[in-house]
Amino acid sequence: MAQAVSQPTIVVKNKTLLTIALMLGTIMQVLDTTIANVALPHMASALGAAQNEITWVLTSYIVAAAIATPLTGWMSDRLGQRRLFIFAVIGFTIASLLCGIATSLPEMVLFRILQGLCGAMIAPLAQTVLLNINPKERIGQAMAIYGMGIMVAPIIGPTLGGWLTETFDWRWVFLVNLPVGILCATMLMLYMPNTEIKKRRFDFFGFGMLALGVGALQLMLDRGAENSWFQSTETWIELGLVLSGIWVFVIHSLTARRPFVDLRIFKDANFTLGSLFMMVMGITLFSGLALLPPLLQNLMGYSVIFTGLLMAPRGLATMVAMMFVGRMSGKIDARLMMLFGTALMSYSLWEMTKFNLQMDYWPVIITGAIQGFGMGFLFVPLSTMAFATIAPPLRADATSIFSLVRNLGQGIGISLVSAVLSSMMQVNHAELAARLTATSQAVAMQMPGLLTGNARIVSIINGLVAQQSAILSYLDDFWLMMILSISSIPLILLLRGSRRSAKPKSKEEEALERAHAMAE
Repeated sequence: MAQAVSQPTIVVKNKTLLTIALMLGTIMQVLDTTIANVALPHMASALGAAQNEITWVLTSYIVAAAIATPLTGWMSDRLGQRRLFIFAVIGFTIASLLCGIATSLPEMVLFRILQGLCGAMIAPLAQTVLLNINPKERIGQAMAIYGMGIMVAPIIGPTLGGWLTETFDWRWVFLVNLPVGILCATMLMLYMPNTEIKKRRFDFFGFGMLALGVGALQLMLDRGAENSWFQSTETWIELGLVLSGIWVFVIHSLTARRPFVDLRIFKDANFTLGSLFMMVMGITLFSGLALLPPLLQNLMGYSVIFTGLLMAPRGLATMVAMMFVGRMSGKIDARLMMLFGTALMSYSLWEMTKFNLQMDYWPVIITGAIQGFGMGFLFVPLSTMAFATIAPPLRADATSIFSLVRNLGQGIGISLVSAVLSSMMQVNHAELAARLTATSQAVAMQMPGLLTGNARIVSIINGLVAQQSAILSYLDDFWLMMILSISSIPLILLLRGSRRSAKPKSKEEEALERAHAMAE
């Protein structure tokens, strides 16, 4: 069994208000990973950009965030967590303002890069601070609060973005961050304590190799479908950069005296397994969020706002589940909660494989709520177990890598389901069309217009075939996500629970705990 690491809890002026500030920053940053998606067509028109060019608004942010996330550990040591967090929030807020007033695509891309660089450090820093200011027995509750921002914000992002775009203007997708950022930065200045600043040499070569590998991977995932994947020279070049950068980074980190990222964190079995499971969660969570809006809008004919409302129960169910999990943390084996969450996720995905074009919206609401409830039983226990045995000095590096893994899972998931969707649409269309032959009894009895070659009838039938092949392709993706969800169960079984100390607490320890509770 893994031995839990004792944690020196940092005393703060007001833990509640500091936690609110941390979550304001986290929600603001995570929200921006999805909130701008629905506004892209409006941006393209206003900025005079083509549809294939406007995607750089998303790509630039994702790549910049991926490169900057691993920097969090080193910068928090050199600048201190308080100074870095305030700097990141202020920088993100200013970048959001600049995005909101951008007048051209190059300006927008530049400001989104700045936004990604600053925002990348917010989520891992918030997790590190929450781990540091809470005693061991309250880490589960702290991770439940943190998980609400990480898991719910991406779900409500498209809904909020669609509402702001249709009600006001696409620029409010970015300008909405201003009051939140100002309030967050003010509260951090008032309530976040100073931490020790460590002199830590910057490993330029290690960072350069990691940035090269991660940046090239994000570019390959984001632009792969547009470039027809490995039929494109660009994709092969990016793959070569990924393999070279990551390989050299790992070898360098294992041999350097003071590497950029301390790979000792991966000696912790729980952290390594938790990171792998987090990548699977990133794939299933974000790929589902990417699939549902086009299915509901393009095939079901629902509006942007109504689509967002249909996805809202998923986020609400996640919040409710995390409230339960926070209270049950430490009382029930975390692995049992994760198995329960995985079972709910898998069941909801199995139910989604039954979607059809004749159904109403209730199956979407019900499966979304079940899936969201299952997600709530996954993130909190996973985070608690992954960091339970990490030494406090390694937490900053560990949280940044954990966030990086989640973001990579998001990119891999979206690219994977998009590739499967595109491929299976062609396969399903070909199979359905092959059955509509002149000798087919169904054609002779129900679609005689095909036999006469009537152009209008042929066009209508082709549209129906394309529609049916599309829904079948979405179902293929749901099957894939279900298989991935079920295949993650062995990772849960390999996790090791924390060994509780049998030694009773002394009167002095109990008195200190009571004094700490009264101070809060």
